[in-house]
Amino acid sequence: MPNQRQSFVFSSKKHQQGISLIVILVVVMLAMLLALWAARSALFNQIIVSNDADYQRAFSAAQAMLQDAELDILRMQPNGNNCVKNSSKPQVCRASGVLYPPTGAEEIGPLLSKLSALNISPDTPPCKDGLCSKRPDPQDFWNNDALLTNMLKDTVGARYGQYTGAKAATGTNEIGASGNSILNESGNGKKGAWYWIEVLPYSASATSGNLIAGNSTDILPLTIDPLVVYRITAIAYGRKSGTRVVLQQTFAPQKLKN
Repeated sequence: MPNQRQSFVFSSKKHQQGISLIVILVVVMLAMLLALWAARSALFNQIIVSNDADYQRAFSAAQAMLQDAELDILRMQPNGNNCVKNSSKPQVCRASGVLYPPTGAEEIGPLLSKLSALNISPDTPPCKDGLCSKRPDPQDFWNNDALLTNMLKDTVGARYGQYTGAKAATGTNEIGASGNSILNESGNGKKGAWYWIEVLPYSASATSGNLIAGNSTDILPLTIDPLVVYRITAIAYGRKSGTRVVLQQTFAPQKLKN
């Protein structure tokens, strides 16, 4: 009898060992799935943050290009002083051999004639030295690969500081730092940042009108001289392929009253 009881107890323990192994395997598998899910979530969040940072960096560069184009039109240096031409640096301040925004009514026609003559085909932009006449084709040239390729040339578009002398700090890619390396790119192609200034003549009849109609007195009269409005387009490419920011604004410099 004692031998039979001992044999019965031993058989029961042997049967329980198999159930414990299955439970352990299930727990380990669940733990592995949980760890894999956490790792994939962290990687996905990192990709989102990285893409957003690259876009914000490109957006900041595009904004800087718009401001640089305004200074180019106003012929001012980044410090607010008037641009002084220097023959040793013909591009800065558009000293010599470079087209420049019109300073008087007599310069508008000849400039537009030179620019329009460059538009010999749909894929050839009427642009030179960062200045353009109004494009007759669809205005979103950045969606036309053939036209965009011709626009992204150093003799057609303008780089940051090319005509104003502005400089971006080097050695950093970080947002909020003292510089943006996208602005330091040079050469042709889809890299760095570019801007183009379209010269759009304003109607001469605008000089006898006001910005607020229906008033007998001069309320907000137009003080544009020369009668030109500029449309600035800035494009900045991020460090990641596929990151591109396009900003566009209309700029009408006003003449200060004495």
